[in-house]
Amino acid sequence: MTFVPPKHIVSAATIVLNDHNELLLIKGARRGWEMPGGQVEEGESLTAAAIRETKEETGIDIEIISFCGIFQNVEHSICNTLFLAQLVGGILTTSPESLEVGFFPIEDALKMVTWNNFRERIERCLDKESQPFFVECQGKI
Repeated sequence: MTFVPPKHIVSAATIVLNDHNELLLIKGARRGWEMPGGQVEEGESLTAAAIRETKEETGIDIEIISFCGIFQNVEHSICNTLFLAQLVGGILTTSPESLEVGFFPIEDALKMVTWNNFRERIERCLDKESQPFFVECQGKI
């Protein structure tokens, strides 16, 4: 019997706020402005992946405040977990995955995010009344 690797992808993203209630965004080459996050590695917890990805993409250290919810792309077998987090240290810096990074007033940040339903993800994470949420989509998420 041949081993077949799993076909599912699990990712973890963070909605990070600073002391001025500003939202952290990264600007990637493909999708424009978005929240930091990426694929969970084998043997890694969801929260550890969220913290690691945020550090790799932005240079900052965060503390997870709460689990917000999950967006599932059924067609592409992707589950994206989302966490609310706060800044605890580090210095903003770009990376190979982030052309620009910064904290922006929430209203401005929401206007900057244009890729698929990323804005909806952020809005749901900022709305405690909608949590935890689970959203299933057939197309891109």
